[in-house]
Amino acid sequence: MKRLLVTSLIALSFLYSYGQQINPLIDKDDFENQKKWVDSIYNKMSLQEKIGQLFMTVVFSSDSKAVNDKTRKLISDNYIGGVIFSKGGPMRQAKLNNEFQELSEVPLMIGMDAEWGLGMRLDSTYSYPWNMTLGAITDNSIVEKVGQRIGVHSKRLGVHINFAPVVDINTNPKNPIIGNRSFGEDKENVSMKALAFMKGMQNAGVLANAKHFPGHGDTDTDSHKTLPTINFTKERIDSVELYPYRQLISQGLSSVMVAHLNVPSMEKRDGFPSSISEDIVTATLKGELGFNGLIFTDALNMKGASNFSEPGEIDLAAFLAGNDVLLISEDIPKAQEMLVNAYREEVITEERLAHSVKKILYAKYLVGLNEYKPVNSNYLYEDLNSVVDDALYELAMEQALTVIKNDEGVLPIKDLHDKKIAYVNLGDDDGRPFLNQLRKYAAIDWVKAKTLDSYLQKLKKYDYVIIGFHKSNANPWKDYKFTDKELVWLYEIARTNTVILDIFARPYAMLDINAPGNLNGVIMSYQNSKVAQELSAQLIFGAREANGKLPVSLGKDFPLNTRFQTKSLRRLQYGTPESVGVNSYKLRKIDSLAKIGLWGDMMPGAQILVARKGKVIYDKNFGHHTQNRKLRVRSDDVYDVASLTKILATLPMMMSLVDRDIVNMDSKLSEMLPEYKGSNKANINLRDMLSHYARLRAWIPFYVQTLDTVTKKPSSKYYSSKKSDEFSIQVANDMYMRKDYKDSIYDAIKESDLRKRLSYKYSDLPFYILKKYLEDFYGTSLDRITQRDLYGPLGANYSTYNPLRKFSKDDIVPTEEDNYFRMQKVHGYVHDQGAAMLGGVSGHAGLFSNSNDVAKIMQMYLWKGYYGGKRYFKPETLDLFNTCYYCDEDVRRGVGFDKPQLGDVGPTCGCVSMTSFGHSGFTGTFTWADPEQEIVYVFLSNRTYPSADNRKLIGSDLRSKIQEAIYEAIDYTLEQ
Repeated sequence: MKRLLVTSLIALSFLYSYGQQINPLIDKDDFENQKKWVDSIYNKMSLQEKIGQLFMTVVFSSDSKAVNDKTRKLISDNYIGGVIFSKGGPMRQAKLNNEFQELSEVPLMIGMDAEWGLGMRLDSTYSYPWNMTLGAITDNSIVEKVGQRIGVHSKRLGVHINFAPVVDINTNPKNPIIGNRSFGEDKENVSMKALAFMKGMQNAGVLANAKHFPGHGDTDTDSHKTLPTINFTKERIDSVELYPYRQLISQGLSSVMVAHLNVPSMEKRDGFPSSISEDIVTATLKGELGFNGLIFTDALNMKGASNFSEPGEIDLAAFLAGNDVLLISEDIPKAQEMLVNAYREEVITEERLAHSVKKILYAKYLVGLNEYKPVNSNYLYEDLNSVVDDALYELAMEQALTVIKNDEGVLPIKDLHDKKIAYVNLGDDDGRPFLNQLRKYAAIDWVKAKTLDSYLQKLKKYDYVIIGFHKSNANPWKDYKFTDKELVWLYEIARTNTVILDIFARPYAMLDINAPGNLNGVIMSYQNSKVAQELSAQLIFGAREANGKLPVSLGKDFPLNTRFQTKSLRRLQYGTPESVGVNSYKLRKIDSLAKIGLWGDMMPGAQILVARKGKVIYDKNFGHHTQNRKLRVRSDDVYDVASLTKILATLPMMMSLVDRDIVNMDSKLSEMLPEYKGSNKANINLRDMLSHYARLRAWIPFYVQTLDTVTKKPSSKYYSSKKSDEFSIQVANDMYMRKDYKDSIYDAIKESDLRKRLSYKYSDLPFYILKKYLEDFYGTSLDRITQRDLYGPLGANYSTYNPLRKFSKDDIVPTEEDNYFRMQKVHGYVHDQGAAMLGGVSGHAGLFSNSNDVAKIMQMYLWKGYYGGKRYFKPETLDLFNTCYYCDEDVRRGVGFDKPQLGDVGPTCGCVSMTSFGHSGFTGTFTWADPEQEIVYVFLSNRTYPSADNRKLIGSDLRSKIQEAIYEAIDYTLEQ
């Protein structure tokens, strides 16, 4: 009992070494064993070994063996206590780490500067957003998660202390060294962000370090190069610069780094660095703030710490001032010798030495060095670059995006129909990810010019001009300013155009802009990373919301915390699978299946897209346009979608009419088209016809009647190689059909016999009929109707009939080498013969599109007729069409939509919900939407090239296998 009491008293005395802060270095759950370990190590050490623990040297894993041999010597001869790794690579660092630890009698404390992740120092590792970017986030739990993930990475690489977070309050826009490394200029925001970051990292088992004490945020010089001066009163410093330290210390901050600063109000000696000031380190940090954790000097080889001529003098001064760890000494052997002599001369007392060395040992025990394990290099790269990190980066960056100007609600851009939008690139870094993402939503022209006059002339015809200011994302110190020429051009363009400026750089770039009032919208995207560019483009079109707050003030026009929140217009987002509960690794099975399709000669190429919960999470292209492998499949290539036309063109137009009570499910053909009165189809209603339960024939081979009976080639009676008034319907290249033959097609459908028995029979004929009905009703062609009422407003810029009017042949995937009708490669013309004979425009076929546009329309269906701020039809209308009315009669179809199989065989993997719907196409296309899992799946291919006889894709069931892989990749644990 007595022993327990003594141990408890010792614990309490160590807990509260200074002030009232609980000592952050003790293991509260294992203090007795921790103390035993510390005492046993300390008591076995020689004086040189004890003093050696005070030093941490810098190591570059990229250095040669000869250079790193010097570190090996410091470990074996000088008994240094730790290493701070700098630039290099993770595998090299892991190898050196293990070698160094093996050499050291007492395990080394490993440190790094990984303020935004290991990527700050190492190649092939992860970088999270900079602190200034995180400072714009209003939800601090996201910052805590970032800190936690950086801690996980650090620990995985054998790092025990990360010299982060920076808690400097950046009140000086001209600060050359802090800037983006700060969370901003507001002490509360900086404190809360730093606290969240600290908690996350320390919860991962890595010591945090607040820097640069007492505050490096309001300087305009760099302490790496000189000694900056902080010319504020002690009261000001206490209320502003020291504020974050108080908050973090009270919550268990592990360590502090003391900067090299000249602070006259806190240290009377002129030009005397804070790092060696007893008044600042001991009296203020330990005394007034009650800090009991480890205290590190900033690097002692910096110019700001160059007051002493003899190597080792500054090390001694720093230790006497109250620092525990001497970071990157210029000459460790000489400094060690000087400290040993000072001890022997009683300048350093045993109590003082034990105080720091034991703190270091307590910290080592806390991070697990009492049971040291070497870094395992297996899967190291994968662990340091996880999809979990990608999902968190996406979340953090999304929540940081800040709209600081939004005149007349220009953001997000709403109505896309007939709007002309230009993109102008300023800055000296790449803006292509931004432009490519913008083009996912609308037709965007990248306007380039060499002179201002040329720019102004070219931009006259545009409704919006989006200007991206792109500066290097390599590190937070890179130049962020506009050039003088760019400032003039920006001013003039904004005077005469509706301009949205998007800044992918440090916020202070705004300070140089003359007359920012001319700008209609301003987005602060903070960094020029690929993800930042893509997310910002999504914000512009209302797929993402703006939630960030400006973490610094930018003159009178943009004060601290400026923000305009924008609301979602419900357009497709683009992001990581994990962010919507899908496992990236499992989703990669699609890649393997697609390659099997290519290798098995099922199709020359394909576009495959998957979206979940309104977010595209998989969008890849495979193979080539044809087997000659000259043109790779790209995202902006368009495919002949064949029968997908039924649900991507005709069906939404009919839904709109049902929505307006112009027709309904019981409307009869004789009511819709007067010519059907008295025909055998007069009483067929819309429901039955589109459910394929109306006794209609599957199809009619109209083209056969136009072939020469002898040559079996197109008859000159019906076709001409040249266009004329009589032969005006283009069927293929240099092939024009008689214009009066259209009527023969419609007459043949009307007069065709009905099947004798009422049963399910898939038929194209209803969609020929509805094409004519829609064109009669609107008084214009179906392609114009769909463009005006659907594709234009939707931003489906790659969806069109007769694609050669809009795209080059290199952008269009061919469908067949036709040797039975057109006698040519079908390239840029619809594959379906009947649709071709109607001029390429029909209700059952004729549409060309890419996977992204198909996904937009399918997502509009999932959102029950709503997309991009526009309602196309009411939710109950979608429900009417997405109903299987004749399931009891073994008819699986909805009204126009295909539905899941009722038995074992059907169009899907059998793993989809019964509320799901979609369609397939003859050319090798397929799309499906599942309301219950919120999944959209698009598969576009040209399996018919070079011959439609190739049925390997159909026989392999590849499309359903890919669908099954999607459902297998859903990870419900990610959604919790």
